[in-house]
Amino acid sequence: MPERGDAAPDFTLPSTDGDVRLSERLRQGRVLLAFYFEDATPTCSTEVEALKDAYETLQELGADVIAVSADSIESHRAFAERLGGLPFPLASDAGLRVARAYDAVAEDDPHRSRRALFVIEQNGTVAYAANPFSPGSLSQLEGAFRALGVEL
Repeated sequence: MPERGDAAPDFTLPSTDGDVRLSERLRQGRVLLAFYFEDATPTCSTEVEALKDAYETLQELGADVIAVSADSIESHRAFAERLGGLPFPLASDAGLRVARAYDAVAEDDPHRSRRALFVIEQNGTVAYAANPFSPGSLSQLEGAFRALGVEL
């Protein structure tokens, strides 16, 4: 699993915004990379909605968001629509290639990613890793925001 200070594995995945490549996103600033289990489940809906709610603040901190699960683009589009639209892409990692690179494959379902959160610096190094990530964990969210420069 990539940990703080490690190089973040680069990837290109299809997404609701077309192909998304981590290294290209990093040219614009930092990236908060969020893996989640499945579209439209209660906990994953909470996780993605929390990222949506925090998106403006994340942008002010110089970070973009990429959310990743094994679901199809069609499923992602329906999920985003159900959530009232999303300002960031939902990427499809159907073969779990990227989830494996980040050690984020669900232990109880090898066809799904588990919830994990990574803050990746513009130089491609991991600044923060919460793997597994619990959307209700205040300390994990605080860790991600601290890695982005917020003093709490």
